[in-house]
Amino acid sequence: MPSQEEQLLKHAKRLRTAVNKLGFAEPVTHVYNPLDYTWPMHEAFIKRYGGGSKRVLMLGMNPGPWGMAQTGLPFGEIEAVREYIGIKAKVGKPKDEHPKRPVDGLACERSEVSGRRLWGLMAERYPDPADFFAQHIVVNYCPLVFMGETGKNITPDKLPVAEREPLEKACDAHLRGLVEAWKPEWIVGVGAFAEKCAKRALDGLDLNFGRILHPSPASPIANRGWAPQAERQMIELGLWD
Repeated sequence: MPSQEEQLLKHAKRLRTAVNKLGFAEPVTHVYNPLDYTWPMHEAFIKRYGGGSKRVLMLGMNPGPWGMAQTGLPFGEIEAVREYIGIKAKVGKPKDEHPKRPVDGLACERSEVSGRRLWGLMAERYPDPADFFAQHIVVNYCPLVFMGETGKNITPDKLPVAEREPLEKACDAHLRGLVEAWKPEWIVGVGAFAEKCAKRALDGLDLNFGRILHPSPASPIANRGWAPQAERQMIELGLWD
């Protein structure tokens, strides 16, 4: 019988194959799938932190160009991945790299604000990452990065229905597989979109749903002290002391 980690990696490979078969039209001109070119990072992450049940599954939307697109890890800001999460593995290149969005892996000199904020809070509350991952896991709903001709980020909710529906079908199935493996009590959406996707994908299951503010710098509210607001929300949900 395959181990839990092997099951999780099998789910990820199935998602990778499913989304690679999908097509996206303009304004999307470039699509990155980190499950392809950063697979060793994802595999190392699952093998180190994926074991056991998780009380809280925190769900993001999709990779950012300077976070998971570089490292393969959710909200994968470079320094946080290197210094806090402690994962180091080979990162390749996407098939069709946008000249304004190069993938340099852990050598990337850009810092993703969302990831820096999220992992900064976790590191503050749980200095040893093993303590955080003993009860929590962080994943993204959609594994793909969408960009326009100028390199502008296009989020999954902006895709036309005909493109979004088959993508959601694959992502919903993947999320259900993760829930089956980790058996969380809570699904916490990092932002409204992720919470909405979780409620749709996991409808009918005996789960608690919550939401915290997304740490994106595009959010004026998040820019007014994201960490204390998110911490308060987790406390109000009864998940943190």
